[in-house]
Amino acid sequence: MPALIRKLGISAAVDGLILQPHSQRDQRANPALQIRYTTQGSATLISAPKNDLAKSATLEIYGLVGCLLNIASASYLVSILRRQQVAQIRGSPVYVITSVALIPLSSQSDAEKAIEQTNKEVQRHTTHQEAQDVSIDSHGLADEDSGSQVTDDSPEQPKALTPSGNTRPKSQEGNDSIAQDVMGKRGQYGRFAESWFSRKGWTTERRRAQGMSADDVGKSEGFRKGQKGDLHDLEENIENDGKNLPGGPTQRLPQQGASQGQDVMNTLLPKLLRTTKMLFASRSFFYSYDYDITRRVGELTVKTPNVPLYRSVDPLFFWNCNLVLPFIENGDHAYVLPLMQGFVGQRSFDVDPKSSRDPSKVMSEAQEDVKDIIETQKRPEAASSFLLTLISRRSVKRPGLRYLRRGIDEEGYAANSVETEQILSRASWAWSEKVYSFTQFRGSIPLYFSQSPYAFKPVPVLQHGFETNHDAFRRHFSNLVGRYGDLQIASLVDKHGGEAEIGQQYEEHTKRLVAEGGVNKPAFEWFDFHDVCRGMRFENVAVLIHTMGDTLDRFGTTVEVNGEIQTSQRGVLRTNCMDCLDRTNVVQSACASRALEQQLKQEGVEINLQTDTKTQWFNTLWADNGDAISRQYSSTAALKGDYTRTRKRDYRGALNDFGLTLSRYYNNIVNDYFSQAAIDFLLGNVTEQVFEEFEADMMSNDPAISMRKVRANAIDTSSKIVIAEQREDLMGGWTLLSPKEPNTVRTFPFEEVILLLTDAALYAVRFDWNLEKVSSFERVDLRSVAGIMHGSYITSTLTAIQTDENKNVGLVIKYRPGKEDIARVNTRSLSTAVQPDSDPDSARTTAIAKLFTPSESGLSSPQGRGKSSSRDGQTLSILAFKALPAKTSLANVGGQEADTGTLSEKDFINGICEDIRRAAYGGDGGGSDTGFGGDFVEEKEIISLNQAKRSTGYLEQWKFELKKLVWA
Repeated sequence: MPALIRKLGISAAVDGLILQPHSQRDQRANPALQIRYTTQGSATLISAPKNDLAKSATLEIYGLVGCLLNIASASYLVSILRRQQVAQIRGSPVYVITSVALIPLSSQSDAEKAIEQTNKEVQRHTTHQEAQDVSIDSHGLADEDSGSQVTDDSPEQPKALTPSGNTRPKSQEGNDSIAQDVMGKRGQYGRFAESWFSRKGWTTERRRAQGMSADDVGKSEGFRKGQKGDLHDLEENIENDGKNLPGGPTQRLPQQGASQGQDVMNTLLPKLLRTTKMLFASRSFFYSYDYDITRRVGELTVKTPNVPLYRSVDPLFFWNCNLVLPFIENGDHAYVLPLMQGFVGQRSFDVDPKSSRDPSKVMSEAQEDVKDIIETQKRPEAASSFLLTLISRRSVKRPGLRYLRRGIDEEGYAANSVETEQILSRASWAWSEKVYSFTQFRGSIPLYFSQSPYAFKPVPVLQHGFETNHDAFRRHFSNLVGRYGDLQIASLVDKHGGEAEIGQQYEEHTKRLVAEGGVNKPAFEWFDFHDVCRGMRFENVAVLIHTMGDTLDRFGTTVEVNGEIQTSQRGVLRTNCMDCLDRTNVVQSACASRALEQQLKQEGVEINLQTDTKTQWFNTLWADNGDAISRQYSSTAALKGDYTRTRKRDYRGALNDFGLTLSRYYNNIVNDYFSQAAIDFLLGNVTEQVFEEFEADMMSNDPAISMRKVRANAIDTSSKIVIAEQREDLMGGWTLLSPKEPNTVRTFPFEEVILLLTDAALYAVRFDWNLEKVSSFERVDLRSVAGIMHGSYITSTLTAIQTDENKNVGLVIKYRPGKEDIARVNTRSLSTAVQPDSDPDSARTTAIAKLFTPSESGLSSPQGRGKSSSRDGQTLSILAFKALPAKTSLANVGGQEADTGTLSEKDFINGICEDIRRAAYGGDGGGSDTGFGGDFVEEKEIISLNQAKRSTGYLEQWKFELKKLVWA
């Protein structure tokens, strides 16, 4: 395959940003590339003119993450500023990104300023690192980022730094005071505890939680004593991005006449840039220039000289695919560096099979420092040493954060899907030696469900009907079978309490899947982790492992020799709890331990990883893996990590878990909403309109299921249930918003309802979208309709998009209740309840009277039947509806666009009014010359902007501003 550019310089020329690759030995030099400056949100890539090269300051980087495009009419280049080597596979280094730089593509001055600031950041980091090296020599203390991990902090020579999370700091051992532990070990006891006990308090928490949390946040003694470390510099620069980064708020103010969406993006742009920088600097993204880390052993393709790496990687784990599209489309393949989110860790260890009589001497202490591991692979005696490599690959499908991405989507992809591969090899990676691979899978329960982030222990709420769930369920397991073969399910949720119902549904869908036959016949094992392991007896997980032992043995492992597969793993264990984090980590590490023991036995080494004290490194490696996955999904380290690391559980671990739980709760309700919108945007799942939605509701929609299909199915279901007369012909059906209380135009919350039109009546249907059932409906005979009013329908003035009179439109149907009109409620029993008529003297009637004054209510009845209310004094009722947004933020699917097509909200409402008028007046059309009254449909403001402003109280405004301050 073509060689990837490993190092390049970025400089700002007059017409664009210059990317100048550094020459590499034994490889043809790549030509320089120029990215033209633009304020239109699209980048143009051309070959760089020779006279533009090396004329300004240059920023040295190690590859490109990609381009952020179409954000506030701006583009940014995201590049790898610092990295650390975490493993070496078959001689190919594997790196984790530790810092990125964002360079604006708006103008030369903006780019130069950003390059200058970033170079200063690099210099500060280098200076601090040198000073810290002296401190390490003097005091024997090391910051988490300083030690023996291979890094590229300086432009030329790599430095030796300490791996994060590989070894526990000595300061964590031997303390007697819990309070002292909590105050001194902020990182150890969770960020929530740190926020309360730290002088910086919630300021530190706010900075850290703008994006995904970094692995190396304030755990070292040096950091606690006030030394400015690597993360401090990173946070300081990120915090200043919104003020000083070219293209930030000081230089990119809303222009006169700019669109409302543009104003929103200008407001949220600094936060998006901070979140992006924190996300990619969170030690969660890995890459290799020469080795495809996205594919398992046995799945790796043969390298083809003319095929670039990005074409061979597994698209399920190609995280920055959307960001590098400009380079792919331009054919600049040498610049396309695929990134994988997840975890990569490696350990080397020696064994002496001759000491099998004394198990304590079979295995020596493992090498945990990456530099030592790399040196081990170079030694002549490497053939007698083993390497254990752990790779977790996080899927780009249904990505995101804990309570905001649960369950499954309509394509069958589950939230928090992670493939974890454990590779055992000789340290020499000799082709003649066996390479063992054991793969496991974790993922959310593959059903539609949600949990409220505001509850401390939220109960799962099932969504949609059984058939809708089963279609996605079947698709999910079909995908897994096609990828892995046979399946064994291990469900760790509780059999009692709030988790029981969803666990039962999981089991029921599995039984039905097995009964349907075909290749989808997964085995199901329900292990109530909390009940069996009650009292911190996590060693009882061995019961589950023993139960599934025969199945795991049948699945086996993949073995490769001389580049050929001797045996292939025939199936995988699919493990889940509710979050697929803490309980899942314990079970997966136990299964991996069992597999490693069996593999070593084939190599002539018998060992018990549970009892051998020299195998603590194995537990630490899996604990690091669990922490990494947990941080990416819940923004904190994993619970029960002390048991995973030590195979022991005590009150200190329980206290640590409590602190992490509080931190998770804080992140769930404050930070995750914007981070989720940013993740979806970076992956290309949504457009920049997602930030308009966020600004209005402080959250974004979940694209788990196409609303186009849901709404179409709801209209079809409703029409079959509520239209009792077979002679009635359905003429139209729409989904709209309507006040929760009937006979009103402004009572919150507004609900999404269904309006059906037949040739005889209108049906206003309230639908249970979770159960996919009709909750209630009201039938209005067309002969009772006195008129329709349509126009501006402003229900809130808190955001710019909510005050747009072209987008916030609706209609009000005025009618006289008659004998042919009915209202029924689904009681979920053999009978239905008839709703009582509203009190004529209620406030609702007063509101209607204000809406239709006597001078305005002289509207003719359809087909000349009956008189208007102003003449006969009969009480009027109304049905109020508001149009849903015509466009959503989804990148490829249309939501409400499926109903309105390319129509705007106003045209959509006008079309509904016209259909009702035609149905009411037949072929006469209801014109003024028909004798039936030309004012049946009237254009008039329902709630004007001024009325909405007057009705929006100070308390409502204050609550929104407070929420915006916290969330945005």
